[in-house]
Amino acid sequence: MRLRRSELSTPGSNERMMAKAVASTADLVLLDLEDAVAPNEKVAARARVVKSLKSLDWGTKTRAVRINDLESEFAYQDVISIVEEAGAYLDILIVPKVKAARDVWWVDTLLTQIEQHKRLSRRIGIEVLIEEVEAMLNVEEIARASTRLEALIFGPGDYSASQGVDSKGIEGSHADYPGDLWHYARNKIAIAARAAHIDAIDGAYANFKDSAGYQSECIRARTLGFVGKWAIHPDQLQIANQVFSPSAEEVAYARRLDAAYTAALDQGLGAIAFEGKMVDAAIVRSVRNIIIKADLIGM
Repeated sequence: MRLRRSELSTPGSNERMMAKAVASTADLVLLDLEDAVAPNEKVAARARVVKSLKSLDWGTKTRAVRINDLESEFAYQDVISIVEEAGAYLDILIVPKVKAARDVWWVDTLLTQIEQHKRLSRRIGIEVLIEEVEAMLNVEEIARASTRLEALIFGPGDYSASQGVDSKGIEGSHADYPGDLWHYARNKIAIAARAAHIDAIDGAYANFKDSAGYQSECIRARTLGFVGKWAIHPDQLQIANQVFSPSAEEVAYARRLDAAYTAALDQGLGAIAFEGKMVDAAIVRSVRNIIIKADLIGM
């Protein structure tokens, strides 16, 4: 399990920005070869990404690279170049615009061949972006497509274009639309991820100056079971890390409740009164999610 409260995206063509991202408070930093890099810079960006993976002090951060769309001319060489040259320094490959389980299988197969060829001792994980309508139809199969797969990421920007969503709603709100525009998409992704025992991550929020809007989207995603959110600017990291972390009070309560219920089970009890509330196995199951998250954070 990895901590994914915040995943910070930074252009793989800009060494200064990559260094700044790696020095940030993000749980995961992804060096982007796709949307953040101009077509005429994509080949050169690979070398800069390799250099950043190998030379920067990443500390305990998860090290990730987003490759190009699998239907582009760049994707296969992205995988080969990055993994052959810096596979020992890489934790995660992020694959955009997947449409079906076969896309994940293809990346898995190529990674397996490179790992065997380079005698890599650590297995590289995969995260995929759900940002096409075909992917939304196939999300359950995608979630189970590979044992390397660690997370599904909702990409609202490209998904908006794929579905033909009104561009005014891309940031998750629309004056004439009741409720959360992305509730169905997020909920479906969260269910698929949970059923496959992997994480669900919410995608980018374009207006990085709108802290209140970003926080609101973090809360909506967390409520549905997402464990973190993308950030496109370091100013968003504190918000994501806070929203997707339990409070000290929540952790203390969860640990007390878990201990009390475990003791009750030893006495043959299935439900107990705890601090003024009736508690059974379903409630304990929920608070244990808090304990797992707290352990990952080190709370």
